[in-house]
Amino acid sequence: MKKEMSLVSRGFKWLVAASTALVSSVSGAAGLLTPVGGNESLQIISQQVNVKIADGYAMTTVEQVFSNPAKTVLDAQYRFPVPENAAVGQFTYWVHGQAIHGEVVEKERAQQIYQAEKQSGRKVAVTEQQGYQHFDIKVANLQPGENAQVKLVYWQAIEVDHGIGRYVYPLEEGGTDTEQTHFWTQKSVVEQKFDFNLELNSGFTVDAVRLPNHPSGKTQQISAQTWRAQISSSAALASDSQLGEQVAVASAANEHNETTFQKTIKAPKNSAFNLDKDIVFYWRLEEGTPGALDVVTYKSAKNATGTVMMTLTPNDDLGVIQTGTDWSLVLDISGSMSGKFHTLVEGVKRGLEKFNPQDRVRIILFNQGVVNLSGGFLQATQENLSLLANKLDNVTPDGGTNLMAGIRTSLSDLDADRTSAIWLVTDGVANVGETNQKAFLKILDKKDIRLFTFIMGNSANRPLLKAMSVASNGFAISVSNSDDILGQLEKAASKVSHEALRDVKVEFNGIEVTDVQPNNMGSLYRGQQLQLFAHYWKAGKGELVVTAKRNGEKVEYKIPVILPEVNQDFPEIERLWAYSQIQAVMNEQMAFGESADRKDAVVDLAKQYGLVTPYTSMLVLEEAQFKQYGIERTNKQRIETEQLASKARAARGIQNHNQAASHPVLSQPRSNLSGGSGAIDGRWALLLVLVLYSRRRLTKLMS
Repeated sequence: MKKEMSLVSRGFKWLVAASTALVSSVSGAAGLLTPVGGNESLQIISQQVNVKIADGYAMTTVEQVFSNPAKTVLDAQYRFPVPENAAVGQFTYWVHGQAIHGEVVEKERAQQIYQAEKQSGRKVAVTEQQGYQHFDIKVANLQPGENAQVKLVYWQAIEVDHGIGRYVYPLEEGGTDTEQTHFWTQKSVVEQKFDFNLELNSGFTVDAVRLPNHPSGKTQQISAQTWRAQISSSAALASDSQLGEQVAVASAANEHNETTFQKTIKAPKNSAFNLDKDIVFYWRLEEGTPGALDVVTYKSAKNATGTVMMTLTPNDDLGVIQTGTDWSLVLDISGSMSGKFHTLVEGVKRGLEKFNPQDRVRIILFNQGVVNLSGGFLQATQENLSLLANKLDNVTPDGGTNLMAGIRTSLSDLDADRTSAIWLVTDGVANVGETNQKAFLKILDKKDIRLFTFIMGNSANRPLLKAMSVASNGFAISVSNSDDILGQLEKAASKVSHEALRDVKVEFNGIEVTDVQPNNMGSLYRGQQLQLFAHYWKAGKGELVVTAKRNGEKVEYKIPVILPEVNQDFPEIERLWAYSQIQAVMNEQMAFGESADRKDAVVDLAKQYGLVTPYTSMLVLEEAQFKQYGIERTNKQRIETEQLASKARAARGIQNHNQAASHPVLSQPRSNLSGGSGAIDGRWALLLVLVLYSRRRLTKLMS
């Protein structure tokens, strides 16, 4: 059994300043990409973003109008970073004034059809996924002076960690795809109007919300469970009197609830809006909110296959543990680190001063080779830590990136009697030595050590880093430059300072549930939720049975579950189930190499449930051309079903899906960050700085 880890709760102020300086120096933007050599860039006229968060998932609709100011026919390509775990299922393009929904086609065939339609001069558009990083929208034959309108819709399951929910609308470009950056020029300004509107409908009371990096944004409380947020280039120009009128109207409509409508900083008096910062929205549940088992289902008819999404939020029953830890800090010093490394060193030196004397630390540096800077583990005394800080001052980054050498060294010379952990920080592509993901997972599986990481940016290699953390029973936390960095760090500190549930397994009693994802639960840390997608065929009452080990002792939770015979309210979760299956298959592709059978499985799921994947694209043609190419309009039908269900849900209002509200296993409060239990000490501040310095190309570990 892997040993638990501990933290000593001590915070310090330099973290905030160091984090802010590092983040602000490495920003980029995602925007409209137009071919080099054109006389004029295509312009983004407007972008309308509507987000609805309810029932355990978020639906994001992005509608954009762009124009061709040139005197020649142009093609447009828009790079769109999509958040992790988001299923892209609708792409709509307006052709001759008519909104036409796209259909999913194998990627190679979609490219062939796109080129054929483009050469014919007809209207055609396509959305395709480029690896795990981003999506490209292509529109052909945009006439001089013509406007084009597109809509993209994606769904994602929402997790609430330590009673805090988080939604990210990604806009920052990750900066890792240098070849494409050189080929395309970038336009990241909305010329006339940008509107971001979010509505949160929670099954539990929400006591506060935040837009941490958009102070001109507005938040409005509608009720104890409903909040709205808005960021708008046009709304920023509203006068104070107009704002006052809006508050008065909101208060009159909601006289029994306190209404908050903030506007702290006015935007410049123009309508342009830069798409250069992720929009992060937080909401915090009321303190004392109990544990829950939220069950959302869809079953169109009695004899149809049912789909279920279950989210288990345990009581806060994981105790604090206190033992010393051996920390291996594995730092990339390849040539790409030049210009950033000495900023890193200053943060490291401050962080080293705050380590607990019970800890031991070593610093491993790697480029095309590897150096154990500390010469082994050193007790975290002030004398030893000062020695390490002085050695870091003399390091000069250069050379290539041999990631495997760094990992191998971090796994050597471990003390079996002490808890060990790795923090890996790199901004480079593994281009020296072993680069196969399977090899990294295999070597981590052999050692009793956990790997932790923050995943920074929209182009980070999230699949690899998550796979590595799961293989070692660690965890990964995604961090945006627009996040409340200190808050994200507090959640991580809370996780490793408390007991965890290990070897988590799920079974069902009394009901037939199959096709469960994830099929490997791993560990469940403090504050985390256990989220499952599955199929069922028969309605009935049964139990969700969760077994795990806590400090080596077996624990078991039995929680009642009811699955309905028919429920047509939530057709979208079919896409989320399919996406979870596709993710599992793609993880196998990355771990074990390309397999034709696995590729076929992804294509079949994507076509059946209308999803864009690395092997499938979403194609929009002039309506008559779908029949010409023998493409059935199945996704169009699915979208119509989803739209009708959405209207019906809106008419019914907020639903609470907790099926075990009074069950003793979930009757106590869930984990939160009050009371200082997740406070940050020097080690965590150091680790945060180690991560933040490498923003531009962080974690693209594989070519």
